Amino acid sequence: MAPLKLRLLGHQAYETTWHAMQAFTEGRDEATPDEIWCVEHPPIFTLGRAGRREHIHNVGDTPVIHVDRGGQITYHGPGQVVIYLLIDLRRRSWGIRHLVSLIETAIIDMLASYHIEATTKAGAPGVYVDGDKIAALGMRVRKGCTFHGLSLNVAMDLAPFARIDPCGYPGLNVTQTSALSHLNDPIQVERDLLAHLTHLLEYDTIETFQTLP
Repeated sequence: MAPLKLRLLGHQAYETTWHAMQAFTEGRDEATPDEIWCVEHPPIFTLGRAGRREHIHNVGDTPVIHVDRGGQITYHGPGQVVIYLLIDLRRRSWGIRHLVSLIETAIIDMLASYHIEATTKAGAPGVYVDGDKIAALGMRVRKGCTFHGLSLNVAMDLAPFARIDPCGYPGLNVTQTSALSHLNDPIQVERDLLAHLTHLLEYDTIETFQTLP
């Protein structure tokens, strides 16, 4: 299997990262190694392809952008781990549902290592703790390859979620690791989650970078 390229990108503007994902996916071929990008975004609401405006309430001056991932409305901001998975599904003979299941399992396993019991919900991608959403998933498949990915709340201001119907569910509560344990360092959470992800995705060789392609 081709080696994984891991990009630890730090604080990045959402649109810059999104357009870089699009360009990477459009330009890759069957020999292009998969990539995983880890970022933290400034405050922004993103609305998926099927997103409906009625799920957006009083967002104030925080930008709202319509993007090409699946899913409804969500929020990104400082203190949240965001991981984008640019994976060639055809090379592995995987469907998108299998990949989503692996991602959810990685999050649940990582949280379990900190004694946080998390679960999935049928028909509602993501990860939940006592019914509150702690991680959101939204992906796009183009030419058999994925982009976009997951966000996991660690130690952030959760107030903006009250200005939307998170993931299109009115009244859905959100939570974060810092409210459930001593796990309040996004860098540590990112590192631990990456370990679980790369193990389940069976990458043997990982090259690390700190810039976009």
